Amino acid sequence: MPITKSAKKRLKQSLVRRTRNRATKSILRGQVRKVTEAIAAGDTAKAETEFRTLCKLFDRAAAGRVVHPNLAARTKSRLSARIKAAKGAKTGEAKPAAAKAPKAKKEPAAKKKAAKAE
Repeated sequence: MPITKSAKKRLKQSLVRRTRNRATKSILRGQVRKVTEAIAAGDTAKAETEFRTLCKLFDRAAAGRVVHPNLAARTKSRLSARIKAAKGAKTGEAKPAAAKAPKAKKEPAAKKKAAKAE
């Protein structure tokens, strides 16, 4: 337990902040759930409106350091991609995943020198 007056104040402040931060995170999780449920149901219009609300909430939470800004950006990016994919699947214009060409193997330095010498 805090003894000094300033420590007592810090404890009180941290408890208030903790409850506020927990409430904000709970709201964020609920909004993410709404977006994912709308995507799963195939309702892209509802997903987009819920996503706009989610972006606003995440930006505010990240600005106040309730969540890390990278977490906000990552979550928004992933959900945006899922909405875009759902839209494409709905219209039948889903893009196939681009196949990567295998990388050309590099020659060892010793072989390069031998080839230059010849």
